[in-house]
Amino acid sequence: MPKYLIQATYTPEGLKGLHKDKASGRRTAVMNALEPLRGKLESMHYTFGQDDVIAILDLPDNVSASAISLAISASGLVRTRTTPLLTVEEVDQALQKTVNYKAPGR
Repeated sequence: MPKYLIQATYTPEGLKGLHKDKASGRRTAVMNALEPLRGKLESMHYTFGQDDVIAILDLPDNVSASAISLAISASGLVRTRTTPLLTVEEVDQALQKTVNYKAPGR
């Protein structure tokens, strides 16, 4: 199943909700949201720096990944960035494909 990296940043109001729900409560909320999408939370970590939390999700397709990201962002309490993750084997397959691309100005 494809994997996706979600990087999330809480708004000030979202941080108040985190204090109320606790990190374990937020993890449960994410797991529950993934269930109807046939997705799974592989891991979830709180971080220092630009992002407050990162999560690795297993989801069946890009549409499901977009659905969860849009639902989280639509709350207005969390901003998200979603990145599809490729396996080493998938990158090797991509490297074997022939692409006729002309760089700008060349």
